[in-house]
Amino acid sequence: MRESVIQPHQNTRSFNSTGMLRNIWRARKLLLVILIPLLLLPLPVLYPDSPEAQCAYVLIVTAVYWVSEAVPLGAAAMVPAFLFPLFGVLKASEVASEYFKDTTLLLIGVICLAASIEKWNLHKRIALRMVMLAGAKPGMLVLGFMCCTVFLSMWLSNTSTTAMVMPIAEAVLQQLINTSLESDAELTVITDTDSIEDAYTSSGSHKYEDENEKKQLELIYLKENAAKKNQLDQKMLTEPQGQNQINPIKEYSSKYKTKHDHMICKCLSLSITYAATIGGLMTITGTSTNLIFAEQFNNRYPESRSINFGTWFVFSFPIAIIMLVLTWIWMHWLFLGCNFKETCSLSKKRKTKREEMSERRIQEEYEKLGPFSYPEMVTGIFFVLMTLLWFTREPGFVPGWTSLFERKGYRTDATVSIFLGFLLFLIPAKKPSFPCYGKMNEDEESAKDRKNLNVSKDPNPLAPLINWKDFQKHMPWEIVILVGGGYALAAGCKVSGLSDWIGRQMEPMSNLPAWAVTLIACLLVSVVTEFASNPATITVFLPILSTLSETLQINPLYTLIPATMCVSFAVMLPVGNPPNAIVFSYGHCQIQDMVKAGFGVNVIGVVAVMLAITTWGFPLFQLEHFPDWVSTSNITRGL
Repeated sequence: MRESVIQPHQNTRSFNSTGMLRNIWRARKLLLVILIPLLLLPLPVLYPDSPEAQCAYVLIVTAVYWVSEAVPLGAAAMVPAFLFPLFGVLKASEVASEYFKDTTLLLIGVICLAASIEKWNLHKRIALRMVMLAGAKPGMLVLGFMCCTVFLSMWLSNTSTTAMVMPIAEAVLQQLINTSLESDAELTVITDTDSIEDAYTSSGSHKYEDENEKKQLELIYLKENAAKKNQLDQKMLTEPQGQNQINPIKEYSSKYKTKHDHMICKCLSLSITYAATIGGLMTITGTSTNLIFAEQFNNRYPESRSINFGTWFVFSFPIAIIMLVLTWIWMHWLFLGCNFKETCSLSKKRKTKREEMSERRIQEEYEKLGPFSYPEMVTGIFFVLMTLLWFTREPGFVPGWTSLFERKGYRTDATVSIFLGFLLFLIPAKKPSFPCYGKMNEDEESAKDRKNLNVSKDPNPLAPLINWKDFQKHMPWEIVILVGGGYALAAGCKVSGLSDWIGRQMEPMSNLPAWAVTLIACLLVSVVTEFASNPATITVFLPILSTLSETLQINPLYTLIPATMCVSFAVMLPVGNPPNAIVFSYGHCQIQDMVKAGFGVNVIGVVAVMLAITTWGFPLFQLEHFPDWVSTSNITRGL
């Protein structure tokens, strides 16, 4: 920062060099877009009668575009839509049908609910309430933010959850930092006051009053010194190096008062992105990779009834709890040390001044939301209703509500989500009036809701909870097209026979035990997903692992479920996933911090997934034998 003051022309040169690097990187991307298809073109040209070679060409080109991000992910997902018909692998109508599936409707319904939750600030109320319950002790504060992030990430996207929670966490962190020096000064004076009071208790009331005035002057003096010190620290950052005679530690004199403050900021911000990843594992709709797995698995094995919202939640919930607890312990040990008793105490007597002020700040933010409004209540009811209907559709151990219908197999989780999502466009956001309440009460409550929600009065009294603009703002169309491109690639691999060819090349792995094959798959996708997008990684690996499982006579769920979960563990780099980038942009942590902390989270995740699939996963998914629905699906594809 000093160099920018002394030699500003160097800063200009750095901007020019940065722009040059960006242009070089863009040129490299353009070269990839042009060169990759040309370099691989001999593959289908030399083997014009081989559908496997033609499908491999499309698969490699699409995968390279995904991994390199030479073009947007959604644009790269369109490559199979025109190359498969050109090579005669699939008809245009067949490829088009792969881009809109049942999971697309499921996603649309969930996005409608998520739009209503965010529009009416229900997510903020949940987050603040959970943090209030946890308290402001550093350890409990981190755990509280992690719990609310996990819960929200189960239903919202990981990116939306992180983008919503981080500003709240940042406000709390700034409150902790800003009150650090003032509270320490006040606590010092209070301590001195107590000792002086004990020493002069027997000296008479007049003498005690003099000492009390002295103590008040001391308090004012210390506060003035604290303010001067802050001004001095800010001045030091703008003065040239030669003018600074004082040599404090710069990192903990302006932005952070102490190293402990910096460690709290690192711990809390990184914990939020890891908690968002953990929460996304728990539901089918929690992250796009889960949706991709569910749709590809159901398309490849239509006779299987193993994967639904209930079975996935029963399997993943213990994994998430294990990861949440171990990740919290790991982050606490890495950044805050092992003094859990001091940082996690719920006793009010052990709270410092700064912790009390932070709790007061959170309480004020919560009070700004006002009382529970009518739109929040309706959205919360829909939230609970959607979850219950998902769980009770086909719970497995008892007949679900679908058994009330004569025709079986027509209703899925998408039916529930799209129905409730549609109702959100119909139900008015304004509470209906009843004659018994009177017009005055209605107007007062409407004004209260508008004040609490900070929204202007809608001229339409029947305005719904959400409108199409709210839906459009939250709908990730790029993910929809990306998922469709993955389905198209999977269909092309089946029809062309490329999946069978890949399976035959992996026959040497038949000597390995099933758990070893699963572990290798988990480690492989965990490494690849750090450098490639999660949806692209799982889309490429699912057909390969399915064919491998069929070749080795392993239940496909034994390899596919752990691999799907491990794809989400892109937690070591800012480019791994959007939540990482959001947290990194706040400037509390460096890349080496993310690598160090993320490596531990990666290990925790792989161990938890392997523990789950080898224990309660066996009876839940019946992994002990090779299922009949695999053979049935193979016969169907052969016909």
